[in-house]
This record gives sequence, structure tokens and C-alpha cells, in this order.
Amino acid sequence: MQLHPTERVALFIDGANLYSAARNLNLDMDFRKLLDSFRDRAQLVRAYYYTAVVEGEEFSAVRPLVDWLGYNGFSTVTKPVKRFTDAQGHSRTKGNMDIEIAVDMLELAPRLDHAVLFSGDGDFRRLVQAVQARGVRVTVVSTLKSQPPMIADDLRRQADAYVDLNDMTGDWCRPRGAG
Repeated sequence: MQLHPTERVALFIDGANLYSAARNLNLDMDFRKLLDSFRDRAQLVRAYYYTAVVEGEEFSAVRPLVDWLGYNGFSTVTKPVKRFTDAQGHSRTKGNMDIEIAVDMLELAPRLDHAVLFSGDGDFRRLVQAVQARGVRVTVVSTLKSQPPMIADDLRRQADAYVDLNDMTGDWCRPRGAG
């Protein structure tokens, strides 16, 4: 990814989407290396991590990660998972963070040169377009190398640059289970 030392950059990480992409590639993210990589190569304005959390459970698998990120340079944005019953009577959960990501990216855009979106969700195409109209370059990080691909074609086409998560092995991620 091309960055300039004077470039003001922010990261917007769709936690559930990034987790799915990494899992499908059998990779683990190294969030410390990710943050250091951007801090070393540009002026990192903010690194957001968005995820829904299950409230009231004894143990939430995502809670230790959210806590660690919050203490190690990330701005974590969480909201409770909503539980509902679908038309077939099955219990489902929903924790979409799209609106939170869109609002934060649009609000921060006037103070950025470059936004990096870690998501392959095609719903973000219009957000990317709106941020670009404000003069901000947008890079999208996801993967084409999983089955099925995790990046929507229209989002990839809209972005100024695309980085495949699989190509970042050794930089921001490592094979699952490797220390």
C-alpha cells in the first residue's frame, strides 16, 4: 500500500468482516503490527475497530480483543447484539456496524488524506464514493482469495486502491496458530 510520510491516514476496521476474511484465509491478525505499520509510514490520525458485543453473557469471545485494542491505540466502537426471531421461528442475532463506520468516516474526512477501510461489504460503495468526493483517497482491504471472495466487485472498483489481506501475511497477519 502506498503511503506518504506527511499523509493523514485513518483506519476503519469492520471487525466482523475482517474476522471472517482472515478466518477464511486461515490467518490471524496482528493488530500491533498493523498499527505500527501505519504509524511508521504516515501520520495515523485514528484507528477505529467496530464490532457488536453480546451483553450479559458470562464470557464473550470478542471482549478480550476489544479491551486489548482499546488499551493499545485503537478507538473501539461497540454496540450490543440484537436478538430476534426470524419468520421461521429461529433465534437470530444482528450486530451491523455499517452506520457507525459511515458516520465516523464522513465526519473525519475533512481531516484526512487517506482512509483505509477493512471490509469487503458492498454496502460501503456509496460511502467510499462520498468520501472520495471530499478529496480523500480510499483503500479497501479484504480478499478475493477465499471461497467465496469476501470483497464485493463494486466496492473494489470504487476504491482508489485495493489490498488483498492474503498478501499481507508476514506484515499484519500470520498463518493461524503460528506464534
